[in-house]
Amino acid sequence: MRFLNLFRTTAFRLALIYLLLFAASAFALIAFIYWNTAGFMAAQTDETINAEIQGLREQYGASGLPGLRQVVIERSSVARGGLYLLANSDQSRIAGNLDRWPDAPTGQGGWVDFTYDRPSLSGSDRRSARARHLELLGGFQLLVGRDVHERREIEDRIESALFWSACITVGLGLIGGLLMSRNVTRRLDVINETTRDIIDGDLNRRVPLSGSNDEFDELATNLNDMLDQIGSLMAGMSEVADNIAHDLRTPLNRLRSRLEVTLMKPASELEYREALEGAIAESDQLISTFNSLLLIARAETGQARENFEELELKSVLTDVVELYEPLAEAKRITLKTSASQAAPINGDRGLISQMLANLIDNAIKYTPEDGMVTVSIRRTGRHAVVEVRDTGAGIPQAEREHVLRRFVRLEASRNEPGSGLGLSLVAAVARLHDAEITLGDAKPGLIATLRFHLKD
Repeated sequence: MRFLNLFRTTAFRLALIYLLLFAASAFALIAFIYWNTAGFMAAQTDETINAEIQGLREQYGASGLPGLRQVVIERSSVARGGLYLLANSDQSRIAGNLDRWPDAPTGQGGWVDFTYDRPSLSGSDRRSARARHLELLGGFQLLVGRDVHERREIEDRIESALFWSACITVGLGLIGGLLMSRNVTRRLDVINETTRDIIDGDLNRRVPLSGSNDEFDELATNLNDMLDQIGSLMAGMSEVADNIAHDLRTPLNRLRSRLEVTLMKPASELEYREALEGAIAESDQLISTFNSLLLIARAETGQARENFEELELKSVLTDVVELYEPLAEAKRITLKTSASQAAPINGDRGLISQMLANLIDNAIKYTPEDGMVTVSIRRTGRHAVVEVRDTGAGIPQAEREHVLRRFVRLEASRNEPGSGLGLSLVAAVARLHDAEITLGDAKPGLIATLRFHLKD
């Protein structure tokens, strides 16, 4: 990114706004201190002058011109910073430590701001002064003031410091804003470059981390996790497409062959009926597969959250178990339930019923005759735990995570009816409900455990 482009970045604008707010606050604070300090010193000077001129007026009223002249001479000889001038009506000097009447005009209230020459080792210094002019009876003129040169220098220094502080603050702020925006922009450029490469087809690119563990590293980590998840979903979609093509091709070919064979030669009404019934059975199996895929998609996209409600898990489980009792009896399998505790949760009743039905159906399907399937529910802390245990062949430990994917069927179950979507639907519904599913060894058989969060 070119240097001038830094001025158009959001980071620089934010830094500039912060700088302006900080500079305005600092300027207002210094200005407040300055005006209060300068105002206090000016008011103190005016009060001192007013007090002195009031005393000299009273002295003139009591002792006349000779007494006033004597006091002015005494104060002029000992005063530090005090300025005095007693003059005739034509403003010619009678007494005081000022050589002549100031050239400055008298302002409102008799106040005069002027400059004068004060003797020094190098000759004379030009000094600033403030005084008050008082006209006395008889036409005499009295000027009483103070040397304010040091005060004016302090005020000038404060003003200069205020100006240079503002310049330095703005300058350092601009430099800091540029450096900060450059650093932020560099990090963003890395992220943008990575995303552009990914858009161009390099799906293996990931955002590099700086190792500082700051918010940009956190953003990069989240982006990388998102990219990993997208990659996993794309791989899953590719796998699903391959599995659909593989697993649906066989029943479709079988359906077509059945109908084709039937049409190859004249057949009786009974043979046609058997062919149609077989086709309907194959069609039902295909429809069931697609319905399972739709349920899985509905669960994985979170659409079913709209139907969440408070429900009693024990009641749902009892209804599903009653539905499968005839099937278990037909296979001479003992179906036992243990659900003594209430377990209120939030969820979609239909999906949870389908999930429990798939687990119980699988348990009955893969349990041999005279076997046992046990379904139980219990509460542990803030969780409701559902277990479906059978006495079948079980699933090898290495395959337990694999069977939760779509269209996965173990070699031992290839000849059994089904589409390989039962456990993947269970896993999808569990994720939708923030539940945890684990498959374990029942010794013998399989134990499937679901852990739900109880309703608060």
